[in-house]
Amino acid sequence: MSSAPQSSAPHSRRAFLTAAAGLTAAVALPTAQAHATAADRRRGAGTAATGGTLVLVGGALADTNTRIYGRIVAAAGGSTARFGVLTTGSHPDDAAANGAFYADLLKRNGAASAEWLPVHIDSPAAAEDSALAAKAAGMTGFFLGGGDQYRYATVLKRADGRDTALLAAIRSRLLQGAVVAGTSAGAQIQAGAGMITGGESYEALRDGSTPGWFEDATRLGYLPSGGFNFFTHGHLDTHFAARGRQGRALRLAADTGQSRVFGLDENTALEVTGVGSGQEVLRVLGERAVSVFDLRAADAYTSNGEWALDAVRYSQLTDGDRYDPYTWGVTPAAGRTALVPRDRSARRASNDVFSAYVFTGNASDLATSGRSTRMTDYSYQTGPEFAVELRKPATGYSAWTADGRTPSTLHGMALDVYAP
Repeated sequence: MSSAPQSSAPHSRRAFLTAAAGLTAAVALPTAQAHATAADRRRGAGTAATGGTLVLVGGALADTNTRIYGRIVAAAGGSTARFGVLTTGSHPDDAAANGAFYADLLKRNGAASAEWLPVHIDSPAAAEDSALAAKAAGMTGFFLGGGDQYRYATVLKRADGRDTALLAAIRSRLLQGAVVAGTSAGAQIQAGAGMITGGESYEALRDGSTPGWFEDATRLGYLPSGGFNFFTHGHLDTHFAARGRQGRALRLAADTGQSRVFGLDENTALEVTGVGSGQEVLRVLGERAVSVFDLRAADAYTSNGEWALDAVRYSQLTDGDRYDPYTWGVTPAAGRTALVPRDRSARRASNDVFSAYVFTGNASDLATSGRSTRMTDYSYQTGPEFAVELRKPATGYSAWTADGRTPSTLHGMALDVYAP
């Protein structure tokens, strides 16, 4: 598996930190302006009611993943697709190379053209360049690479929270039918209010969240005004199972009053069609899963002097599964049947529920167990220790399988977090 190379060297000018105060202000979305070309109108992309498409990838998108790249190109017009590539989240020394990398992949997957839009932390004025905005207005798709979502927010949003000229053009094209795809930070920046800026699960459960961006990568930070507000059905988080981000996602949602979280796994996408139409449809594409946390009935409280949360419902969706953001319902992919648990007891995978793929593995193991109705796993750290309990409730829980043995779709599993 490969993805665009990223430098590990720190940026010597941490200028992207200076806009924090302005970015936490509330944002009013601008009115889309009609920029559709005649060709776009002929293929139906110039109608706001139709809405565009988001393809939100959880990071580590393999350059061989034709399932996702092919869908991105198809949504933008296939052989007539014209892409703009943004790598604003990258270190500026890597931005051009990363842009060329993604542009080449898009063309190899069938796009007519793809070019890097040279906007990064060392060239913020380019986001207000009228010629660049006009070029974007003629494109049918945009791809946002990874890095740091806070760089995207700092460069492409003004200090007062409004769109720059380039972001306004991209937003307009999205509402007219274009596709906006992004991986890792490029997906995260498309979130609405409360966009996460960093943090680790254990520290998040222990210490809570704070508005802003922080040098301490373990500290749970967020922007109250959000990112670009393209996706508004709940919080987004990326690299979800690989980096054990379930704890930080739950804490941030509870702290900010958000009732739903979508956790995107690596090399996996959440596709959203009909953006802005009021009839959006969500579908999972790719290798692993999208996790959905439902906090509508959840209650935060204190357990043994520490933060706790109960009555969360958890769903795990894989390739082809659909999710209705209006009814909160799940439609399994075609061909899947009800999972019949086996005569076995559930066993937790490790002694660290937030290590790579442990949480999702525990959920799958519990689903296949005919003897167990619950499973409890724990944080590796013990000062304090946190427990994560999964349960199969008598009502509201379902599981499906594609192969007759392995769970492929879970919906409505119960979840509690507490200090034992």
